[in-house]
Amino acid sequence: MKKTIFATGVWMAAMWMAGSVYAQNAEKTENEEEGFVFTTVKENPITSIKNQSRAGTCWCYSSMAFLESELLRMGKGEYDFSEMYTVFHTYQDRADVAVRTHGDASFSQGGSFYDVIYGMEAYGLVPEEEMRPGVMYGDTLSNHSELSALTDAMVAAIAKGGSRKLQSDEQNNMLWKKAVAAVHEVYLGKCPETFTYKGKEYTPKSFYESTGLKASDYVSLTSYTHHPFYTQFPLEIQDNWRHALSYNLPIDELMEVFDNAINNGYTIAWGSDVSESGFTRDGIAVLPDDAKVQELSGSDMAHWLKLKPEEKKLTTKPQPQKWCTQEERQLAYDNWETTDDHGMQIYGIAKDQEGNEYYMVKNSWGKAGKYDGIWYASKAFVRYKTMNIVVHKDALPKAIKAKLGIK
Repeated sequence: MKKTIFATGVWMAAMWMAGSVYAQNAEKTENEEEGFVFTTVKENPITSIKNQSRAGTCWCYSSMAFLESELLRMGKGEYDFSEMYTVFHTYQDRADVAVRTHGDASFSQGGSFYDVIYGMEAYGLVPEEEMRPGVMYGDTLSNHSELSALTDAMVAAIAKGGSRKLQSDEQNNMLWKKAVAAVHEVYLGKCPETFTYKGKEYTPKSFYESTGLKASDYVSLTSYTHHPFYTQFPLEIQDNWRHALSYNLPIDELMEVFDNAINNGYTIAWGSDVSESGFTRDGIAVLPDDAKVQELSGSDMAHWLKLKPEEKKLTTKPQPQKWCTQEERQLAYDNWETTDDHGMQIYGIAKDQEGNEYYMVKNSWGKAGKYDGIWYASKAFVRYKTMNIVVHKDALPKAIKAKLGIK
């Protein structure tokens, strides 16, 4: 009888322990599957998510998103600008520079925020409906693969062909320029000279002027030690082929600009390296302590975000992150670990369930990822991997603005 009672007691104890272990495992599994839970701290208005698709035009989509938010901030209403209009003119300008430098300046689909800031003043802006992506080949999205195959070869043939004199027409217009423009028209469409918008007729320049945007209001900022702080220099990257200048700030002060801008109603055009394993296809960008640079293949989102299986565990839930120094930022830039990958728009601040802060990022890959085209980039990631940003000059803290001599 005692033996039976003892056996029953052991069985009950075993069952209790098993139940306890099951509950712990269930709680552990539940916690592991919880992932990231974000609470918005500050959010500024943005326009709809766009999709650059098969085109290396993030620089234009992110800049246009930034300018559209600027107009919302200014109380001008909602605009949807044509990326392809600016892309057309930028490609033509870049081809011209490539030929003038005999191919020493690269010709490619890439660009910088300044291409849009410069372009709106030089060529104006047009509404999206006047020049939509993909319409010339029966699509609603861009695919510049074939376009680039043609124009890359054309520009290279002229730039590196060794000709001592280039051919021109009777008005001294270079024939090669007309040929490249003709190919761009076939694939991108013809740039409108005039158009009607909300019942009023505009030229691209008068339309730009009507918005109230001013190119001189916007500044580019970066943070590297190979140039003096509080001075300007052109970032040494291929897509900065216009040699646009960026103000150089210590990284702590650059991060001050991020927060000051967002908290005062401004958004940010953000250029970043997205080839880190912590920048995921699920809408999270973090910098875990053991993050490793991944090998990449493919193009655009597939190109940047094809994680190896062993790396996916790095971004499944909040965890300790690496807070880089100024020296680590510089080393990553110098040894090509930080490269000019992708342009996006930062428009808000959020916290995860552990209180860590993130920037809310509007991407241009359509409604991809867990958050339908929005990414949450940790401050640790942004601190390490920011190449440069563009903001309205009034988004700078007063002390930093004074140090840079900006009025």
